[in-house]
Amino acid sequence: MSAEASAGSVAAASILATQASGHCSEEKGFGGGLAGSKYVKLNVGGSLHYTTVQTLSKEDSLLRSMCNGGAEVTIDSEGWVVLDRCGRHFGLVLNFMRDGSVPLPESHRELEEVLKEAQYYRVQGLVQHCTSAMQKQRDIYEGVCRIPMITSTKEEQRMINTCRKPVVKLQNNRGNNKYSYTSNSDDNLLKNIELFDKLGLRFNGRVLFVKDVLGDEICCWSFYGEGRKIAEVCCTSIVYATEKKQTKVEFPEARIFEETLNILIYENGRGSGPGGVALLESSSPGASQSEEEGASAGDRRVRRIHVRRHIMHDERGHGQQTVYKD
Repeated sequence: MSAEASAGSVAAASILATQASGHCSEEKGFGGGLAGSKYVKLNVGGSLHYTTVQTLSKEDSLLRSMCNGGAEVTIDSEGWVVLDRCGRHFGLVLNFMRDGSVPLPESHRELEEVLKEAQYYRVQGLVQHCTSAMQKQRDIYEGVCRIPMITSTKEEQRMINTCRKPVVKLQNNRGNNKYSYTSNSDDNLLKNIELFDKLGLRFNGRVLFVKDVLGDEICCWSFYGEGRKIAEVCCTSIVYATEKKQTKVEFPEARIFEETLNILIYENGRGSGPGGVALLESSSPGASQSEEEGASAGDRRVRRIHVRRHIMHDERGHGQQTVYKD
């Protein structure tokens, strides 16, 4: 009896071993392909998809190689073909295999993710589709003129210090005024804003133009190169009339345009050399319209240009002395 019991236990063990080996063979990879099947169940990183061998074989890709035995296929115990990839964009890849075209995401990051998946599965049609869409995005981005809006002093300093381009900043805050404006001030303020927009379009890609609507100045241009201020053009002044003060806004178009051209010597770091410094020092001061105040910034000076203060003679009282106020 003991011999029979031992023989039975040996037989049972062999049966269990055979079943276990059968399950293991289902979960292991094999190179027979899926040619004998019509439908395929795909488990891509937990994302389940149901399709046909005909769809997967439309393009010369990794998916076709899986079907005809050219690539090893891993099938689990439930018959799902297991692919160790993120399944987020596999539905898009599968739809491209079905239709030959597919809408792509607008986000540049998601588009890059789809491109990576298309390259992994070697779906060349989708790779070309993604590459073309990304090139169109780059062309549109390069053609757009973007003007950052400063929201804090810390942000402004970080932007100027990290930017490799020259920077032109327009500080525009009409509400920061405790006096009334002269008759032409509003028109001149609009002219300054229009000139800022035109210069931003003309030098787009070469100079970074930024706006500041929260500062203390009503209308002031600042020019930066290599992370430091090079010049400043203040367009506002206080004028004295009969029994009142008024704020006057000027539009020194020629001076602003000249300083914008001067700042181009700092493009691509060209202002670091002696030639750049010599050009700055030899620029025309325009003494008939402006006055310069030097301020040390390391070994170099910042040109601060203020438009000459004017008096509206028709508003002066009889015998009142003309006063210029800085």
